[in-house]
Amino acid sequence: MADEIDTRPTSAGSRGRPAPDDDREEGEIADDSSAPAPPLHPATHPLEHSWTFWFDNPQGKSKQAAWGSSIRPIHTFSTVEDFWGLYNNIHHPSKLIVGSDFHCFKNKIEPKWEDPICANGGKWTISCGRGKSDTMWLHTLLAMIGEQFDYGDEICGAVVSVRGKQERIAIWTKNAANETAQVSIGKQWKELLDYKDSIGFIVHVSGAPQLFLSSQFPVLMCVAILIRPSMVQEDAKKMDKGPKNRYTI
Repeated sequence: MADEIDTRPTSAGSRGRPAPDDDREEGEIADDSSAPAPPLHPATHPLEHSWTFWFDNPQGKSKQAAWGSSIRPIHTFSTVEDFWGLYNNIHHPSKLIVGSDFHCFKNKIEPKWEDPICANGGKWTISCGRGKSDTMWLHTLLAMIGEQFDYGDEICGAVVSVRGKQERIAIWTKNAANETAQVSIGKQWKELLDYKDSIGFIVHVSGAPQLFLSSQFPVLMCVAILIRPSMVQEDAKKMDKGPKNRYTI
């Protein structure tokens, strides 16, 4: 007797649905139109502070121009994604022309000694040969914006300066009188960069002595140098050529 054929109608709940064992190949994923769509704007990672890049173009100034008059803000960023989007599309220090200064400062702080937040502070400085500062500059930026310093609130920003025979990176701080904070920043910065030479700290105070500190704590060497108030208004490059007192501990 021939097998009976089931002629019962398909139920409404199963009408049009593929059978569990369909013709998909092994490993093939079925198209599920009910899956949620990806977000239109990927999640971002905010920084604790907003930061601004500034550029001082030596070709845009005259010899008679006041110090700081040619510094221009480039872009302000406040997330990790914004930073990398900018950093990956700008010249690194080794590609900048001689005489350039490229700054990264907390937003609302201008990279000038006359800025009220910088006026009573100072800077740590390291030096390297031409074309050698790219990695140290990047690591300095990441440490600053990533809040890796114990006294990060004391930091105003950093600047890389390209000169004829060398490049220099400096971290500017708020309160030069806070010895504990300054020495901590200097020590952590050297360790971060694995920098073996001694580094000096110079105070940004018009008309007051300038103080150079060794980062080799607890030994602290210093010397005072009288600076004419008018020198603050001179070109920063002229001040770079002035006498500097460094100590090797």
